[in-house]
Amino acid sequence: MSVEFMTVAMFVTLILAITLGHELAFTLAAVATLFGLIDNGFNIPHLFFMYANNAWGLFNNYTLVAIPLFIFMAQLLDQSKVAEALFESLYIVLGSVRGGLGLAVVVVCTVFAATTGIIGASVVAMGLLATPALIGKGYQKELTSGIICASGTLGILIPPSIMMVVYGGLTGLKETSVGNLFAGAILPGLILSGLYFAYISLRCLINPKLGPPISKEEASKWSARQKWLMTLKSLVPPLGLILMVMGTILAGIATPTEAAGLGALGAFILALFNRAVSWKMIVKASRATMKTTAMVMTLFIGGMFFSTVFLSMGGGDVVADLFIGSGLNRWLSLAIMMGIVFMMGMFIDWAAILLVTVPIFLPIAMELGFDPLWFAILMCVNLQTSFLTPPFGYALFYFAGVAPPGYTMMHIYRGIIPFVILQVIGLLVIGFFPQLATYLPDLFFGR
Repeated sequence: MSVEFMTVAMFVTLILAITLGHELAFTLAAVATLFGLIDNGFNIPHLFFMYANNAWGLFNNYTLVAIPLFIFMAQLLDQSKVAEALFESLYIVLGSVRGGLGLAVVVVCTVFAATTGIIGASVVAMGLLATPALIGKGYQKELTSGIICASGTLGILIPPSIMMVVYGGLTGLKETSVGNLFAGAILPGLILSGLYFAYISLRCLINPKLGPPISKEEASKWSARQKWLMTLKSLVPPLGLILMVMGTILAGIATPTEAAGLGALGAFILALFNRAVSWKMIVKASRATMKTTAMVMTLFIGGMFFSTVFLSMGGGDVVADLFIGSGLNRWLSLAIMMGIVFMMGMFIDWAAILLVTVPIFLPIAMELGFDPLWFAILMCVNLQTSFLTPPFGYALFYFAGVAPPGYTMMHIYRGIIPFVILQVIGLLVIGFFPQLATYLPDLFFGR
């Protein structure tokens, strides 16, 4: 069979298997095994050796040690009610502004994103905390779900981000080290947060009924001094944690893995100050960390098997020839790659998309003359949409699980459409202005 036929057949088989509802990690490994055996004439020892060699290289990757540490940090923060305290203070400070409660959600999620990279924790926490407050004050259901789902997904982009750790560990390039990726993602993450902030403000200014302010009587219960003291009290601890993690990385004091350990320690200290530490809480956080880490690493192994077989049988050359040898304009080639990633995000988990596409697309992007760090940030911003795009956007189902009675999936689907458009706008802005992704890495690490 020709390499071209095998390439197409491998992807078609993967898509069919996923559509039938099989577990993604095992599907990737199973499809890789099937086509690996066909390609090498059913030489089982050779395929086993190839798998064992790749798995050993994966488990030997020091960078990936940061994954369980960042996850544990996120679990501790979720238990310590940091986001709850910050929302309650911003509820008072911003509540008197049109759309102010929605803006408070964006601010809280942006700060929370800079302390944890776990989407489920952000969306569920804000869904439980903010949805009753927003709906109770008369906010439109669609706008409420859109704000919480979109803002909650900032955690996958704003560092420290598990996605950046996986990307950096996957490529092994100096240009796309985890430190460079963390620095490069700061401005794009803030741009998306700013776009959400501007959209909510403008829409509620045009139509105040969508996001009415709290009553003057409720707003006047606290003096201006009390409001700012409450905000500072709730904002300083997470900002201190951000400085502990990101500050040590950007200053070159600690590696991302070491900074993850510091972050876990800082989150434990915050939980102690909030009197949230108990043996039951530690066991719960540890168990959740173990389950999430096992899920990520299993996906990593399955995706690596798939990529290894795909590249070894020449599939990467087929795709590269399609983009480079066909004479397509390099910007059109980039748009096609981004379009493929966007479409895959509607059906497949972000980790699997990274593991399947990065080994294929990154060499092509470099061959076309694109900065690998800028391309990596584009990929990661694009992958953030995978949490929002129907039918399988994880953030939508996280929110649906905690939404109050009266919410339907159609409310949620309609609510996220403007925010998906905003994410695409953010992607285009970063595409047209690469310095937004490369300025901070150049500044801190002198790329």
